[in-house]
Amino acid sequence: MIYLDNAATTPMHPKAREAMERHLSEVYGNPSSLHRAGREARHAVEEARRFFADWLSASPRELAFTSGGTEANNLALYGAYLAQAPRRTHVVATAVEHHAVLEALERLRLFGADVTLVPVDREARVDPDDVVRALRPDTALVSVMLVNNEVGTVQPVAEIARRVKEVDPAILVHSDMVQALPMLRLSLASLGVDLASFSAHKVHGPKGVGLFYVRSGTPFVALAAGGQQEHRRRAGTEPVAAIVGFHVAMAEIAANFDAHRAHVEALCDAFWRGVESLEGVYRNSPRDAVGSILNVGFRGIRNDVLLMRLDLEGIAASAGAACTAGTLEPSHVLRAMGCEQEARESVRFSFAWQNTMEEIEKAVGIVSNVVASLRSRFTNS
Repeated sequence: MIYLDNAATTPMHPKAREAMERHLSEVYGNPSSLHRAGREARHAVEEARRFFADWLSASPRELAFTSGGTEANNLALYGAYLAQAPRRTHVVATAVEHHAVLEALERLRLFGADVTLVPVDREARVDPDDVVRALRPDTALVSVMLVNNEVGTVQPVAEIARRVKEVDPAILVHSDMVQALPMLRLSLASLGVDLASFSAHKVHGPKGVGLFYVRSGTPFVALAAGGQQEHRRRAGTEPVAAIVGFHVAMAEIAANFDAHRAHVEALCDAFWRGVESLEGVYRNSPRDAVGSILNVGFRGIRNDVLLMRLDLEGIAASAGAACTAGTLEPSHVLRAMGCEQEARESVRFSFAWQNTMEEIEKAVGIVSNVVASLRSRFTNS
């Protein structure tokens, strides 16, 4: 199989899996226990926390491990909102956020929140002016993802955060940075956000673990009641093995970050060059999108039919976010971009370090043949 659905999840790095196996079998202590086994587990958790703090330009005390990006997004939105309600009950986000944000905002409405979704342009990019215009005296929170998970657009989060704070320093700014972690060098201090969310399985770590950033001094109400783990931001015994896997996987990327990013960008460019001359093909991802994501449409060919044929030919891709797979609803991102018909014709190909140029060349040939076959069938039917 040629796996080109890395934006959904990435294969685990062998070194991450090896490190996890030791912590599943040998280092099994509870990291909150005071005995030797517990101290060894705690050391592994805190070592991982220090690594991410250094990589993200944050303080270790500002980082908490979660069960993944979805929980991190939920914690950010609920915790920041509840800390300010009922004095502030307005939330601003973009129309192209991940469902982990959009669905959480729907739940916040049950707590009395008034939600404004800011539109985007044809490249899925939000205008900072539109965000500023949406602000109100009772705005509690603004949430704008850094990299869109379906088309790869990089949002001007630093500018948005700066301008929001200029209007009202009390408004909190959150960013879903799940898709940014493998492709962008991130400085949370420079970006100016108050809260941010990350996930391990987008960077060749295990599923079921993520990271949550809360800037020191940010109003926040913890949701999980229980122990005092994770600086009281997320109660519950830490999944030590998963945290270790996250740490090792991201450390492997960080050690060769520029080469890793260049490799992924070269794969994406080669794939696009190979398919851009096909009849009826068009590109939804902007030219300055991250190199890990390429959203492409094939005029007149339904994406569900194309994806099934590609799967039969040994290529894994997707029509958008993995969390909505199996539904008949077209991509909310493409629809927000004004691409109603394109939302039913477009496929997301996403790339990572394990992909090779030989795979890309083979994939281009298969996609070309399948598209030609489907086009011939639909033309003659």
